Amino acid sequence: MRHATVVVAMLFAGNLALAQPPAGRGSFGTPIGAGESCPPGTTEIRPRLCRAPEFPAPSILDYRPKSTLITTVHLVKRAKYPAIDFHGHPQGLLGSAASIAGLGAALDSLNVRMMVAADNMSGERLQRAMSVINASPAMKDRVRVLAGIDFRNVGPGWAEKAVKQLEADVAAGAVGVGEIPKSLGLTYRKADGTRLHIDDPDLDPVWDACARLKLPVFIHTADPQEFFEPIDYKNERWLELALFGDRRYPPDRFPKFEELMAERDNLFRRHPKTTFVAAHMGWYASDLGRLAKLLDEFPNVSTEVGAVLYDIGRQPRAAHDFFVKYQDRILFGKDSFQPEEYPYYWRVFETHDEYFDYYRGYHAFWKLYGIDLPDAVLKKVYFGNALRLTPALPQGGWPR
Repeated sequence: MRHATVVVAMLFAGNLALAQPPAGRGSFGTPIGAGESCPPGTTEIRPRLCRAPEFPAPSILDYRPKSTLITTVHLVKRAKYPAIDFHGHPQGLLGSAASIAGLGAALDSLNVRMMVAADNMSGERLQRAMSVINASPAMKDRVRVLAGIDFRNVGPGWAEKAVKQLEADVAAGAVGVGEIPKSLGLTYRKADGTRLHIDDPDLDPVWDACARLKLPVFIHTADPQEFFEPIDYKNERWLELALFGDRRYPPDRFPKFEELMAERDNLFRRHPKTTFVAAHMGWYASDLGRLAKLLDEFPNVSTEVGAVLYDIGRQPRAAHDFFVKYQDRILFGKDSFQPEEYPYYWRVFETHDEYFDYYRGYHAFWKLYGIDLPDAVLKKVYFGNALRLTPALPQGGWPR
């Protein structure tokens, strides 16, 4: 038996020698053990064997390979059905008759029938925006506004003032609340100097008022989980974090991601009569199983797709099935108002195209795929769910 083992080992060594490159072609590589990573500056070329490139490596910024894949392309410039952008940030376009007309022209080109401005507006600012909207015959039924909440100095007497202001904003035309900013939980401080937790009981009267007034609460909690992780070369958002300093949340200065998620979920749990819409798919688009559990546990919670297309489009089969199963719980929203970026959403939602670019390379270095949603699901995501959850939106004239 020992003799046979030695023979096998010799044969294996001989075969390995035959696999090595001819003399003069450089070293074969650096061996590593099972489970080990290649040394910096090298990559694995065979199992447990690493090599450095023979040319200087490009930076992550400069490496832009051109795909050689030839496949079907369906560019979708306009949504198949009229859409409601529930996560609109019109960037000052509600300030004058001319600017709101320009907004309307851009929305027309995309088949976005209505934008819900989620700019946390309140008081005089909200009133000015509503004045411009109501004065425009073409846009008065195409733009609606969410009311803002001022979370500064929460303490004795704060809730009464906040509810009173909310009621005034609703009387002025607000149709919901939000976008509740990520600074709730991250940076807001109470009057006594302590961190304002998302589920702080002092905020309860506001959420109860939203239920009483039938106002959906559009809430943005935290940021992608990678923003809270070490900024190393295993972090798939390294480039974005290197570009934007305000997207970094080191643990010595901010609560952890899971702590914020627990506070948010406790808010949902404590207010079952309040309708919540979790922005950005709750930052769970990279873990649809976890998002499914969230929606299953909290029937008062829906979600919205703004700025997470990079995660939806890289898992087309799982995303298709998720959207079909939870078709009554997902709203369309874009976040940043860049008209040229909306067609990427239409293409992901409406086609089965393969391996195409995302619109911002620093968000995602990978490609997208279409998830080819059925028409009935498209209608709900594009407009139906927003209409149902927001009774104050204009309800007439939508496709059946």
